[in-house]
Amino acid sequence: MVMDYNGAANGTPASAAREKKRVALTSVVAAIFLTSLKIIVGLATGSLGILAEALHSALDLAAAMMTYLAVRIADRPADAGHQYGHGKVESFSALFETLLLVVTCVWIIWEAFQRLFFKTVEVDPTVWAFAVMITSIIVDWGRSRALLKAARKHKSQALEADALHFSTDIWSSSVVLLGLALVKIGEWMGHSEWLARADALAALGVAGIVLWVSGRLGKATVDVLLDRAPEGVTGDLARMAEEVDGVVSCPRVRARQVGPALFVDMVIEVGRATPLERAHAVVSEVETRVRAAHPQADIVVHFEPVATDDEGWTERVEAIAGERGLAVHEVQATETRGRILLTFHLEIDPQLCLAEAHELADELEADLKERLPDVSGAVAHIEPKGAHRVQRVAAHRYRKRIAAALSRITEDMPAVHGLHEMTVRESGGRIFVAMHCVFDGARPIGEVHRISTAIEDQLKTAVPEIADVHIHAEPPE
Repeated sequence: MVMDYNGAANGTPASAAREKKRVALTSVVAAIFLTSLKIIVGLATGSLGILAEALHSALDLAAAMMTYLAVRIADRPADAGHQYGHGKVESFSALFETLLLVVTCVWIIWEAFQRLFFKTVEVDPTVWAFAVMITSIIVDWGRSRALLKAARKHKSQALEADALHFSTDIWSSSVVLLGLALVKIGEWMGHSEWLARADALAALGVAGIVLWVSGRLGKATVDVLLDRAPEGVTGDLARMAEEVDGVVSCPRVRARQVGPALFVDMVIEVGRATPLERAHAVVSEVETRVRAAHPQADIVVHFEPVATDDEGWTERVEAIAGERGLAVHEVQATETRGRILLTFHLEIDPQLCLAEAHELADELEADLKERLPDVSGAVAHIEPKGAHRVQRVAAHRYRKRIAAALSRITEDMPAVHGLHEMTVRESGGRIFVAMHCVFDGARPIGEVHRISTAIEDQLKTAVPEIADVHIHAEPPE
């Protein structure tokens, strides 16, 4: 089942795209303003910290422009050549920002060490130097909040990278501001040598912050580009699927993030006696629950039939016959000395001759004895297909309800030592239940019959859809 690649968690795809573009464009304008302001003041004061911030802001401008282009491209719908959409353009944009940040850090560290140990540069911490850094902090705070809000709302990695990028500007600008303040204090104290070099130390602080953020950003973008499963998502999806009634287990979940869309490939196991229509309904319910937790998920669910622990003899025989393209009904299991004799009606194409029909029956009987170790023999009654119409009810539809009712009914019946081999089926629009009930072998048959009848009556009352209950009483093995 597929959904729109551009679906937004809030609003329509078109409104989401407009909001993302507007936020990205605002970031470009803010970066142009701050870059120009820092270059002018940095050259006027000779502050390496401010010039480092100017270069940082220039790279912010390049990153913001790249983000704006990435957002425009990522919102394009999937096409024949890009069947998973264009969302990874945002990841490439974030990786490009990471590389720019690393280059910035290399230059800043180099220049800072030059000023600390090899050359002297006079820094003039004027009121304009302080003003530009305070302005930068205010602007960066406003745009990082706007970017982060839009990134979380629309699950945009490019906007998130931009928000993370600009939020570090607040800390780096604060470090530069501290450096300028220490230089100013050095002037008041008689030009202390180390305080005069506080600007270069502040630049190293900026580089350290940027490198730390670059590492986080780079790892996140590489994880997406390499289709790393989002942290914790696959386990949550598996548990979510296994909570759906009718799902036996969820052995495999694969997930990857492409822009705002989460692509999920899931395998679930359902009871092999489950009708096709019911299995499809189970798959639809799994998809609905996953999409409720991840509105922009693109989900593919594959189901596999498996044997379940609560299968009765009817379900087992029908499943094995179904693998051969055969249909059976009226399956009966008779236990003698711990071994089971199976009898059933086998529906055969009426166009076949007796020899061909008998060969099919022999093969099925042999298969049943081989695959069901407790079976000592199998006897098929051959009849033309369509002579008897049986509509089987899926075990999961009534079995749990009936089992719960039986548990309540027999809870206060110490004479009952156990129930097993329960089968549920529908014939002619009526529900029939059959089971084996274990009693003490020395108990009088009259009392066994009375208890069995009580169980049958109470079960029909608890589950009104049941037309008849058949209990096979037996002593313990």
